[in-house]
Amino acid sequence: MMRNLKRRGLLFTAIASGALLVSGCATETTYRPATGKGFYRTGYSERQVEADRWLVTFAGNTVTDRDTVERYLLFRAAQLTLQNGYDYFVMVDRSTDRQAQTYSTPGPGWGGGWGGGWGPSWRYYGRGFGWRAWDPWWGDPFWGNNIDVRTVDRYEASAEIVMRKGTPAKDEVRAFNARDVSDRIGPTVVMPKS
Repeated sequence: MMRNLKRRGLLFTAIASGALLVSGCATETTYRPATGKGFYRTGYSERQVEADRWLVTFAGNTVTDRDTVERYLLFRAAQLTLQNGYDYFVMVDRSTDRQAQTYSTPGPGWGGGWGGGWGPSWRYYGRGFGWRAWDPWWGDPFWGNNIDVRTVDRYEASAEIVMRKGTPAKDEVRAFNARDVSDRIGPTVVMPKS
């Protein structure tokens, strides 16, 4: 009896600490230089094309929404403009790409079948009870809405900007005052913790 209580206590502790660990990982991308590759690349990057022309990008993770990615791109363009001694920038071209990956469980596979031998089995994640395994000898849970299929979106915004000094013409709708953008958007930007 005491042994079962200790096991349950350890199991509960393990599950609780695992949940805290996973929840800590699910935060939106902070404003920082880009890291990672491909679908897992996050942060800002820039490349100078000419003396006053740059390509700027900001990629968010799967928790960062489109609005945040576009706002951080604008903030990066303003910061880069000020760092290079210019007053405003003109967005020559801008786009936001949505990338999606779909995950589904169960995935077909071969595992421990009936009697410990090899046979068909599937591992799946059911809502409310976590990871489980199924094989043909122990029933069919698939018709009970226990399959989890998720599509995860990720946004990446990019822009080509031209930096200028002085004040932009009033009819130039693609021009942004770098100081004004930085002052207005800056307070909403999440910086990485030191």
